Parts: sequence; C-alpha cells; structure tokens
Amino acid sequence: MPVITSVSIRRLPHGHDMPLPAYQTEHSAGMDLCAAVEKDVVLAPGARAIIPTGFSIALPAGFEAQVRPRSGLAAKNGVTVLNSPGTIDADYRGEVGVILINHGQEPFTITRGSRIAQMVVAPVRTVMWEEKQDLSDTARGAGGFGSTGVSKAAS
Repeated sequence: MPVITSVSIRRLPHGHDMPLPAYQTEHSAGMDLCAAVEKDVVLAPGARAIIPTGFSIALPAGFEAQVRPRSGLAAKNGVTVLNSPGTIDADYRGEVGVILINHGQEPFTITRGSRIAQMVVAPVRTVMWEEKQDLSDTARGAGGFGSTGVSKAAS
C-alpha cells in the first residue's frame, strides 16, 4: 500500500513503550490502536470508559482520523466504540482516546497493550451551503428510515 501522506505523531510519557498505530495486513484500511492504560480497566456490562492510547497526532489540513470498533471485540465480547466512528479533526492536538462500551453480558478487562480499536485516516471535503427554496427530485424523495424496505422484493 503506497504512503500517500506523512502524519506527525508524538508518543506521550505514559505511551513510551506502546506500539504506534499499525496496519496488520497489506491491504488493511485501519491501523490498530492499543490501550496505554497504567493498570487494568474492567468494563462491567453497560459501562463505558475513555481508554488512552499514549499518543497524539497532527493531521494535515484536509484529513481526519476515524476511530472505529474492532470487529472481533464486538462479535466475541460485545465491546465497541461508543461514538463510532469517532472523528479526530486536523486541528486537534490532544491525546487520542477511545470511548469503549461493553454491550456484552460479562465484564471485559482491558490490559496495557490490548488492541482496542482501529483508526482510518481519510481525506475530508468541506462544503459551502447554497440555500434554495426547492431541491431537485429523486425516485426516493423524502423517504427515509426504512422506506426502501427490509428485503428485496420478488420481481
């Protein structure tokens, strides 16, 4: 996978021994994020916590980083990113934190170095609103929230 742009990253003191975000396979879209907790964090069912990663980043203008769940944690343990996807803006310089929630039925323990989420860096388009009295018509129109049905209709 070619490197499109470089991003400055700073390890924080409590992340001195933590791996930097990394792609796990050649075609991975997301880089794994690890927990830089000083001691184990136990998430009870229904509980949430902000888990530190031990680094901060300086994204270039025109980019964002999205923090997303890891599918294995969600499928096996019911643990996911609460505000998924979480957005890290290009002008944010604080520590990257991951808001995890336990939707499972058992307590879940987060240990130092646990892979807890993934981060995708992506370009962002900005828009300028152009207020109109009417919008162009489409086949869907104003239909939403299930208006296209649940299953494919028989022809």
